[in-house]
Amino acid sequence: MRILNFGSLNIDHVYRVKRIARPGETVDSESYQIFAGGKGANQTAALALAGAQVTHAGAVGPDGGWLIDKLAAFGADTSGIVISEHPTGHAVIQIDPGGENSILIHGGANREIPRAHMQDVLSRFNEGDILLLQNEINQIHYLISEAFLRRMKIYFNPAPFAPTVLDHPLHQLSGMILNETEAAGMVGTSDTRDLPAQVAENLHRAEVVLTMGARGCQYLHGEQRTSLPARETEIVDTTAAGDTFIGFFLAQRSRSLSVEDALLHATTAAGLCVSRSGAMDSIPTAAEVARAL
Repeated sequence: MRILNFGSLNIDHVYRVKRIARPGETVDSESYQIFAGGKGANQTAALALAGAQVTHAGAVGPDGGWLIDKLAAFGADTSGIVISEHPTGHAVIQIDPGGENSILIHGGANREIPRAHMQDVLSRFNEGDILLLQNEINQIHYLISEAFLRRMKIYFNPAPFAPTVLDHPLHQLSGMILNETEAAGMVGTSDTRDLPAQVAENLHRAEVVLTMGARGCQYLHGEQRTSLPARETEIVDTTAAGDTFIGFFLAQRSRSLSVEDALLHATTAAGLCVSRSGAMDSIPTAAEVARAL
């Protein structure tokens, strides 16, 4: 089963700070680094490192060729990435000593992908293949509808959440993978006590995977309910933890492994990820995850 990830590619500007700046406040940075990132690219890297057959599609600017090379080095098919006249998307990330982060994103080329390119890439995939989407590129509604017509399995990570997510044809999704903030936005509530059931009710027949940080994750599909605790680890940087979880979860599901096995691989990979600095560079390999299971 092949996976197409139509997603963002960003250049991450990462600042380590004593505390994340509040509105109107200026804080000193203790260090500055540049990393490859973007939720889409991070998830493709995780999929490739987990051993999945994954194609990344999207766009970078003239300064983003190194992002393409990096994904290719992980083993991803990068033939779906085009060079745009628009600047590469980028993120400004603050990380405090506890590993929590604050992220500002500029979409750039990620928000200017031509529909004709989307049609061309989708034409290379068949019924039963997986389309993975996040909320950092343009034309999400169109991609869901077209993939549904092609009978692809569609998984959506609605991050970063925005109310426009609710305008997409969510009934055409095969699954949704989201954190508590995104889930609360989906159902319009601040009460997080029963989020999985509320989201599952809204999505009808779709799979729902809810990630809850240190409290682990839950999976709901029909009458099936499965939960797994998070892996205990020292937290250095949480930036790509969710992306790592998604990549390893879908990689295992594409091999028809059980939900329990997929969740175990995903939580183990995310636990290794948060013990390291960076986004894409912090994602573990399948071998590392196997040793840690």
